[in-house]
Amino acid sequence: MVEHKKVSTACFNVHTRVLTLPLWEKASGTVYDLLVGHEVGHALFTPDEDWLDKVKVPPQFVNVVEDARVEKLMKRKYAGLAKTFYNGYKELNEEDFFQVSDDDISTFNLADRVNLYFKIGNFITLDFNPEEQQIINLIAASETFADVLIAAEELYKYCKKEKEQQQKVADFDSHETQGGSQSPANEIVESNDSSSEEEGESNKSQPEEGDGSYGGTAQEDQTPTKSGSEESEPEVRTADSLEEKIRDLVGNDPYENTYVEIPKLNLDTVIAKNSEVHKEIDTSFDQQQKLHENHANEKGYAPINLYQQTDLEFKKFKSSAQKEVNYLVKEFECRKAADQYARASTSRTGILDTARLHTYKYNEDLFKKISVIPDGKNHGLVFVLDWSGSMSDVMLDTCKQLFNLVWFCKKVSIPFEVYAFTNEWRRVEYDYENDKYLAADRKQHYEKKEGLLVVDETFSMMNILTSKVSGKELEHQLLNIWRLASCFSRTYSSPYTYSNRMSLSGTPLNEALISLHQILPKFQKDNKLQKVQCIVLTDGEASQLVYHKEVRRSYSDKPVLGSGYVYPENTFLRDRKLGTTYNVDYGYSGFTDTLLRNLKDKFSSTNFIGIRVIESRYAQRFISLYHSQTDKQWEKIQSDWKKLRSFTITNSGYDAYFGLSATALSQDTEFEVAEDATKSQIKSAFAKSLKTKKLNKKVLGEFISLVA
Repeated sequence: MVEHKKVSTACFNVHTRVLTLPLWEKASGTVYDLLVGHEVGHALFTPDEDWLDKVKVPPQFVNVVEDARVEKLMKRKYAGLAKTFYNGYKELNEEDFFQVSDDDISTFNLADRVNLYFKIGNFITLDFNPEEQQIINLIAASETFADVLIAAEELYKYCKKEKEQQQKVADFDSHETQGGSQSPANEIVESNDSSSEEEGESNKSQPEEGDGSYGGTAQEDQTPTKSGSEESEPEVRTADSLEEKIRDLVGNDPYENTYVEIPKLNLDTVIAKNSEVHKEIDTSFDQQQKLHENHANEKGYAPINLYQQTDLEFKKFKSSAQKEVNYLVKEFECRKAADQYARASTSRTGILDTARLHTYKYNEDLFKKISVIPDGKNHGLVFVLDWSGSMSDVMLDTCKQLFNLVWFCKKVSIPFEVYAFTNEWRRVEYDYENDKYLAADRKQHYEKKEGLLVVDETFSMMNILTSKVSGKELEHQLLNIWRLASCFSRTYSSPYTYSNRMSLSGTPLNEALISLHQILPKFQKDNKLQKVQCIVLTDGEASQLVYHKEVRRSYSDKPVLGSGYVYPENTFLRDRKLGTTYNVDYGYSGFTDTLLRNLKDKFSSTNFIGIRVIESRYAQRFISLYHSQTDKQWEKIQSDWKKLRSFTITNSGYDAYFGLSATALSQDTEFEVAEDATKSQIKSAFAKSLKTKKLNKKVLGEFISLVA
């Protein structure tokens, strides 16, 4: 992975496989490519091993030799980099990045001259004696990291020997110049006056002319500033100079880039099982009916069926919806057949067709032919339903669309799963009978680490519908969801309510998209599918997620795992498996679109379709999230909305994002009028019926074109 951070120099962590690059705002394009190419060389060719114990060589010397090796290998692997390295180092030399313009290079130690030779040797003159040339050849011939360690050890030994010889000469010259010039030691010791000490120090550092003897006592009093071993330790000054100058290329951007990743969730804790969800719903409804009956018996009046009216409306909707479902089936089968026909092939069998023998004079093709029509793709659908509070008034209309698609899947035998995202299923429950709170099972969804996006522990994906149950059981589950959706509406006075765990919550849409990274491949594997489609039914955007971040607290010496905010200006989402980094977009919808782009890249054969049921007053606000009035699509979308009360957004994170009018969908598609209706009333009812049918057919037709 590649990270751009507020650091002084580039580096590659061979263990975590993260390449960290500074924000080189002042570097030219050529120099930037050179620096990146050099670090990528380490990423590709420097092994992840602890070599410090293998050889007693300072890391600086190993770096000099390893730099030469990786740049050679990079130019060999990527031929175009040879020119980049040449021009880049030429520019660095002209700007004196190695700080050698005012010095005599011949006085540099061999390590420095080796560093210059392999980096800017084309632009300066360097001379080597035969022994030095052997080390140069050894470095140039290094192919493996083991070769690097051998060459680095030879280079270090030579430089150390060279340094020791220079130190001996310097010590000898110092003794020669200082011999006999020292003041008596007792003069310094016995003097208590500071001025006398200064004078004594001055006398120590200034030898008398013509005196070549060593002052025995004074020599013993000399205290060197460094030990002999430290003074004789060679250094690579040109490497330090280059690093210092490269730091100057870093810009002054006050923001630090942050890289976040998607956690791998545990589906056992994330998914609320289908059987458990409907057991909760059935128990709640049964208890409410029993309480009502007990209350009615106590008061002396006849109890009623709390769900009778709602159940009748469900049956009525199911009957009217069959036309749309049949339309979906017909469109799907037609497109499926057309796709099979387009992929059909005809081949000769090698057997003579006797019916054509009489045409042998003018027809060369007398063999029987066979047409091969391949089987269609094996499809599967995953639905994600928004179970948030803002869906209350449009939940029933959204469920109508969902039910149409579920019935369609059932008719054409397509496996499907329907999940509703919520923060209520795992919350603490209250036991009213025993007057106490019950601790919910809060097993962690994932292992929390720094840099991972935070998925709240209360988040759940309720598996509310599935193709794995029988047809009878599916109808019962659909009725349960219909009952819940009916009593959510604030405009409808329901004689019953819902359990706490099934109540509407916040909008963990982004968490739901993260869970799809595990849900989609598991669904495809379990059902042995070739193609999976994902449909998200929602009414809005979700809040941006925070990420796990180590922070320091006043009460602890060690950092603790806290959280940090995601800022679009400097936050990037990365996917290690894909090797891709995504800029996090602005706004709530932008963050969701980033997660969707990542899903589309990871599951390239999957279409991600958004269906948003909106109230008319919010339509323009939703459209403006993706289009401005200057866009070419603006007028078309506005026209579709006025005529059909629907539109399609094609530039969001979804492959297609359908906007549907809640008012239009809530209208009955059946053409029904009162017996005493006037002509104008009949005309109005007929127009509404046609308009609703036209809306449904347009949306369903576009939907089928994506999933077929």
